[in-house]
Amino acid sequence: MPTSEPPQTPPSSEKSGIQPPQTLLDLITGVLSILLLSSLTVRSFVGRWQVVRSKLCTLQSSLSSIAESPHWNDNSLLHTLFPSLLSTLQRLKALSDQCTLSSFAGGKLLMQSDLDMASSSLSSHLHDLDLLLRSGVLHQSSAIVLSQPGPGSGKDDLVFFIRDLFTRLQIGGIEFKRKALESLLQLLDKDKKSTAVVAKEGNFGYLISLLEVNSQPLIREQAVLAVSILASSSEDSRKIIFEEGGLGPLLRILETGSIPLKEKAAIAVEAITADPENAWAISAYGGVSVLIEACRSGSQPTQIHAVGALRNVASVEDIRMALGEEGAVPVTVQLLVSGSTAAQEKAANCLSILASSGEYFRALIIQEKGLPRLMHVIQDSLSSDTIEHVLSTISSLSVKDSVSRILSSSTVFIIQLGEFIKHGNMILQQISASLLSKLSVSDGNKRAISSCMCSLVKLMESPKPVGLQDAAAEAIVSLLTVRSNRKDLVRDEKSVMRLVQMLDPKNEVVSKKYPLMVVTAVLGGGSDGCRKRLVAAGVTKHLQSLTEMEVTGAKKALQRLARSRLKTIFSRAWRE
Repeated sequence: MPTSEPPQTPPSSEKSGIQPPQTLLDLITGVLSILLLSSLTVRSFVGRWQVVRSKLCTLQSSLSSIAESPHWNDNSLLHTLFPSLLSTLQRLKALSDQCTLSSFAGGKLLMQSDLDMASSSLSSHLHDLDLLLRSGVLHQSSAIVLSQPGPGSGKDDLVFFIRDLFTRLQIGGIEFKRKALESLLQLLDKDKKSTAVVAKEGNFGYLISLLEVNSQPLIREQAVLAVSILASSSEDSRKIIFEEGGLGPLLRILETGSIPLKEKAAIAVEAITADPENAWAISAYGGVSVLIEACRSGSQPTQIHAVGALRNVASVEDIRMALGEEGAVPVTVQLLVSGSTAAQEKAANCLSILASSGEYFRALIIQEKGLPRLMHVIQDSLSSDTIEHVLSTISSLSVKDSVSRILSSSTVFIIQLGEFIKHGNMILQQISASLLSKLSVSDGNKRAISSCMCSLVKLMESPKPVGLQDAAAEAIVSLLTVRSNRKDLVRDEKSVMRLVQMLDPKNEVVSKKYPLMVVTAVLGGGSDGCRKRLVAAGVTKHLQSLTEMEVTGAKKALQRLARSRLKTIFSRAWRE
């Protein structure tokens, strides 16, 4: 049976030697009529011919529907389908002639094989014709086929274009597939909103089938790019790609494909695993080791998205342990210092998630010399996102005494925390303040960062994010154990006024425990100068009101204020 494909481009005239669609349809109809009759009179392999006859009846109905379609003879896909269909029918005609003889003289096994092959080809043709009919493209003029809808076109035009595109992708030969994918990529590039329509109208299952290694290389490359764009564009697209089994082929490409294919596959894998409902499947496909190797030896773009996928997997508790067992921590730590800016940020995020999950991963990160590398990144990185993740990781590691001692004794690190509190974004300020409050910082280093106290007082006024006020108050209290810092704080009029305003019972935005903590710490040293400045600012009346309201901590602060005054009086009397 002939299997070669006819040329993909429809002829402009009969000089090409290819017959027009109407002539081909007439020939097909003629052979089909003969086959429908002969299939009733065969004497050999009757059971197989009954199956063939059922398919022939279906074909007759499909051809009738095609003939009734207004623009069927304009559709170039039929220039491919009809010659191949006619060839199959002619082969069946030759086989039926042999099977209608009174005694079959040929080889039975060979005839069975030939009949099965012809029947399979017929099934393939029926599938293609059914797809063509259901797409609705035969009811539209070929003048707009593969011509992208313009800016003023309606949704119906876009829907038709996408249906036609996927019909050509599934039915046509290599050239049709190439052009269809080319048009799809152009559409996705020019019209970002089209992805929703593609997700609804396109056949993602077939598109994913083109990712397999047996696909023609150029077709496979275009398909990978299309899947990559679709996966990155919308949640609906990612969901469909995952449900159609796209993650497995993408991981195989990431493992064995060419560098350009790996880069596109990595983008898609990262996008798909952003949904925790999908990320768990990485382990099921054996993808953790694939991602780790991509991080270790992949190109820079591949590394960026592979470590992004590892970060996504790290968020899924059920499979997080596989990252530790298969060696994700060493390669992720390495990307902190050797990766690109984007890879560095995602690696830091991944480590932050792992470090916060428990002692097992904290020990692995420390074992891989992660702490000095994290501290190094803080000094060199210009990305606030990266620094946030790095500080978060360090904060999780600081629960270990050995790490806490290293951090506490590092003047460079402590000074950096002070700078983040003064100039960082709110998340950096919160993490830095929290770290500062937990570390055993020397008095010398506390004096070195005294300038951040004003920022900490200001942060105490912010109810969001949750925990910021606690961290700021505890950090400033830890700094106020140094006498010179207490004096520096009360010399700053803005900070003192903020404390007074926060103490005002009418101010309900800030919990009173925070300013009371700070005022109590300021008065703890018994300095008359500190007391005078607080009294002059109006602290006394607020403390008295809060004491009467039985606010926790108010009575203690008022007592310290009184003791400080008495101490000053007795000191003067003694000198006199």
